[in-house]
Amino acid sequence: MSETPSVRASDAERERTVEQLRAASAEGRLTLEELSERVTAAYESRTHGELERLVHDLPAEAGAGSVAPVSSRRHPTRFLFSLFGSTEREGRIRVRRNVLCVTTFGNIDLDLRQATLEGDVINIVALGMFGALDVYVPEGVEVDFRGLAIFGHARVRGDDPPPRPGTPLVRVFALSLWAGLDVWRVPVEWAGRTLSQVIKGIRRGERKRLKA
Repeated sequence: MSETPSVRASDAERERTVEQLRAASAEGRLTLEELSERVTAAYESRTHGELERLVHDLPAEAGAGSVAPVSSRRHPTRFLFSLFGSTEREGRIRVRRNVLCVTTFGNIDLDLRQATLEGDVINIVALGMFGALDVYVPEGVEVDFRGLAIFGHARVRGDDPPPRPGTPLVRVFALSLWAGLDVWRVPVEWAGRTLSQVIKGIRRGERKRLKA
């Protein structure tokens, strides 16, 4: 994108920017929250300058092999278990295709906002018995939720804006027996909030009041 920044951007140029963002996310250069935010901004951009600002800190050809991908020494998160206790995963965790979460008489928090997702589709299997299991994703990331609750609940909470092309799909398969299994769609503006603050804000309808 060497043209004058004030030149109007085309649909094809916006799509190329989104593809570059997706490739950077798969390499671990962008978190899920950053990807969602930048993809939204890319589709709303009107000029080359606005598109350039979204990729200025990324390799010119992400995914093309010109620059080696970021190498993380952290093990991918594949399995979370809680028994009479609490398990929490947050921050810049790595997530590949499948994650299994099992809680019995305990609780699990899986926060994907700052995660790097190494794939276009992430499958989360959530099994809960006499406990609580919460998954947090940024608004704008598509969630395909399938749940069965027996004397408990399995649901998605928060606003559901149209998903942006280019962001991963998070599939959640939930089975609850006397347990609460929730997926929380978190506004990007709430990046600094703790998990408890996110839950309280969504339950109180703060996001809807801000939009009004």
